Amino acid sequence: MNTAMNESLMTEVKDRPAYSPGLEGVIAGESALCLVDEGEQGLLYRGYSIRDLAEHSTFEEVAHLLLFGHLPTQKELREFSAQLVESAHLPSLLDEFLGAVPSSSHPMDIVRTGVSLLGIADPDAADNSHEANVRTSVRLLAQIPLMIAAAYRHMNGTPPVRPQEDLTFAENLLYLLTDRRGGDQAKAMARVLDVSLTLYAEHEFNASTFAARVTASTMTDLYSAMTSAIGTLKGPLHGGANEAVAEMFLDISNSERAEAWVREALAKKQRIMGFGHRVLKKGDARSAIIQQHAESLSRDCGDRRWYEIATAVDHVMQQEKGLYPNLDFYTAVAYLLMGIPRALYTPVFVCSRITGWCAHVIEQQDHNRLMRPRALYMGPPRREYVPLDRRI
Repeated sequence: MNTAMNESLMTEVKDRPAYSPGLEGVIAGESALCLVDEGEQGLLYRGYSIRDLAEHSTFEEVAHLLLFGHLPTQKELREFSAQLVESAHLPSLLDEFLGAVPSSSHPMDIVRTGVSLLGIADPDAADNSHEANVRTSVRLLAQIPLMIAAAYRHMNGTPPVRPQEDLTFAENLLYLLTDRRGGDQAKAMARVLDVSLTLYAEHEFNASTFAARVTASTMTDLYSAMTSAIGTLKGPLHGGANEAVAEMFLDISNSERAEAWVREALAKKQRIMGFGHRVLKKGDARSAIIQQHAESLSRDCGDRRWYEIATAVDHVMQQEKGLYPNLDFYTAVAYLLMGIPRALYTPVFVCSRITGWCAHVIEQQDHNRLMRPRALYMGPPRREYVPLDRRI
């Protein structure tokens, strides 16, 4: 290679913009919603520790915090809860759609299409003002659990149920999905479900949230941004991990088999689901919180099988791979105990994360700049065009 060509190539490489595959570590925007930190601060929602919120607040309080910017007073919480009750109904268009859904449909496809249909029925859909976006967000928070439960019950031939005004959000969700309500065990399950909803509610610029913000940056309607987010969450590299973890626990079946099962899977280079995180390399603070609640619920239910399998798998993975469980891992223990259908684990994620997604869309459109990144071109240099009759 001659000197002139070498210098030209070196200049080209030097002048190329910085590139990070998968945008890893790239700062793509500003947000006041969530701090993801591996240090002492841990995970913060609008400045509040996730541990404090999970232990001392309800999911309704956390949803209010994300959507309205502050933890509610008692009066504000009553008003917010009343809004959710008032919004807990589906338009006839959704009833018709859910009645026609094939039994083979993927639950996340139903959620995505159902949310799009809700946008058609919403008179606020074309209004992307701050106030209208907040109203729409509250309606979606109330409607999505109904849609998920109604679709699943229709597909499985079980009678529909209506949410109860005297139940909390988590109690209603548990009732809609499992028919459980009342009694000490159902209350213990609802409390742990409430904690999981809080832990799943928001996590900065993850793939689905970023997809929602990119869509919202065009100043389209909130429903379009939500369908982008739901479609992104459906991908197995983002959502669905807790479902895969539950399937692993069922396959292992008892704690005595766990160590051998994991070691055999590792020897075959199989991925063990529920471990590691793209950002949280040193462990997920949310995992320790849900682990405590999963253990407590196991005692309350008199069934420690899933928890003992989980801790055995956890031990081997830390010993062999130095990997820590993420939020999905011990959440699977809790959801198995509750009897939530595994096909609905990711839709339940949507019931929670809809708050974070909507808060991000509101924040994006309140201070909007169209997202338009660049690509690093790796194709051939300019080529001379050859007319069709001269090509050989």
